[in-house]
Amino acid sequence: MISILESYYYIIIALIIGIWSYPVVRRTQYFLHMLQLNEYINCNYIKWVKEHMSSKVFTMKDVRLVLVSSVIAIVGTVNNSFEFTIFGETIFLSYLIGSELLKKKIDIRKPLVYTKRVRRLIATSFSLNILLFFIFGMILQNKYIIQKDLSLIWILTLLYLIQPLVVILANICMNPVEKHIAKYYFDMAHEKVRSFKNLKVVGITGSYGKTSTKFITGTILASKYDTLITPSSYNTPMGLSKVINNDLSDNHEIFVAEMGARNIGEIEEVAELCGPQIGILTSIGPAHLETFGNIENIAKTKYELIESLPTDGIAIFNYDNEYVRKLADKTYKEKLTYGIDSDDADIFALDIEVSEMGSKFLLADKYGNKVNCSTKLLGKHNILNLLAGACAGLSLGMSLVEIARGIEKVEPVEHRLQLINSGNGVFVIDDAFNSNPNGARAALEVISQFKAGKKIIVTPGMVELGEFGYEENELFGKEIAGVCDYVILVGKNQTKPIQNGLKIKNYPEDRLFIVNSLSEATDQIGKIVQAGDVVLFENDLPDTFAE
Repeated sequence: MISILESYYYIIIALIIGIWSYPVVRRTQYFLHMLQLNEYINCNYIKWVKEHMSSKVFTMKDVRLVLVSSVIAIVGTVNNSFEFTIFGETIFLSYLIGSELLKKKIDIRKPLVYTKRVRRLIATSFSLNILLFFIFGMILQNKYIIQKDLSLIWILTLLYLIQPLVVILANICMNPVEKHIAKYYFDMAHEKVRSFKNLKVVGITGSYGKTSTKFITGTILASKYDTLITPSSYNTPMGLSKVINNDLSDNHEIFVAEMGARNIGEIEEVAELCGPQIGILTSIGPAHLETFGNIENIAKTKYELIESLPTDGIAIFNYDNEYVRKLADKTYKEKLTYGIDSDDADIFALDIEVSEMGSKFLLADKYGNKVNCSTKLLGKHNILNLLAGACAGLSLGMSLVEIARGIEKVEPVEHRLQLINSGNGVFVIDDAFNSNPNGARAALEVISQFKAGKKIIVTPGMVELGEFGYEENELFGKEIAGVCDYVILVGKNQTKPIQNGLKIKNYPEDRLFIVNSLSEATDQIGKIVQAGDVVLFENDLPDTFAE
């Protein structure tokens, strides 16, 4: 019997390692995904690991794996037989298969993008795993800590558990290579964008509103000029370098670039890359406070765009934002200001009519010129974004009439107050992109425009607001109470401030539902929604966030 088992021993070992590779590869991919979402910055990734140690990094499944491995190894050490070695390794294999098949699927809003950098990290992680496999093997088998053949179980268990660390080590190993690659593409893009002498670059930044303003501005300018607009998530040095190197050509007259930042100095870097002649500052507010620390640092970072403009550049400011107004007033470069509530702005809107299907207004300048405008965009705040685009158009030689034609062509931006006809008489407002206090209030204002049917909101609240998080979410709850007929909150813990705000306003408990996931929220909607109702999806938590 033993001789037969021995003949299959290496086949079983190979099978165990092969089956083990599947869950470990998936685990590695997950942590690489989190590293990517944390912009490949190790300190940010390590912070995420610490914050989610018991919820996403090491779960009860991992604890059970350690227990199974330990029991098999200990019993195998006492019962030092070949038969038990085969039996124990078979149990270990069965557990790995079963746990992976029963593993709950994680809903990912923004999946892992298999860039060349990710592929390099996967290859490096694989190499590190092989190296660690032999190191652990030599340590365990050399010292005979446990029965020799069963040491394989502990080695594989240990390697599975330390994948978060392996990802960090892989990123550290590849960091010099990635810096060299990034500099190469940065320098190439830097040179290319400056080689087009007639190209005008419009840079857009702000705590919020920059993506909507980018697409709006790009659409307005594209009605007259050959315009290139950066895609939604391309607002970092590497992302912008890719767009410039791959897509920008000498046919383009205008390049509209969104510029994002989570730390001081990052706007200066992307501005150095793109060389904008026109800079739009949409807003300053409590967004990404966890990395910036305070509003002053946010203002300083966003103003880096204005400081980067050439002496003959044009700075465009949202005069309705108190922080932006202060920066505008201290700026001595040529500038244009816009606002709805600011009667001293250069460009403003009059006679605003907002409905559930769009808006109408008079686009006016300080010289008394006016033109009628209509837009499909929802919400008064989107008129503010349109005014930013109008300022860019004026600075590039467009007339108010030409700008009005461009405004009419602007389409809703995906996941930003996007009105969707569900086909069954129910209106859906998709405002799922990460929310901020101003955007959340604007969304409530939009849903309030719907006169018929019930108003239902689905939200997990707002994150990344730092010390303002509880206060702003509680206020959000109070404002929801005055607008919505039904409230569905996603996540019991993170929505506590909203729950408290609703309670303060004596919101009916039978109209409040707290669920654990978006799929549960969808099930709850099905129980209460009817034709003519409107459902607002306000904010969608980033994939790096968890209860």
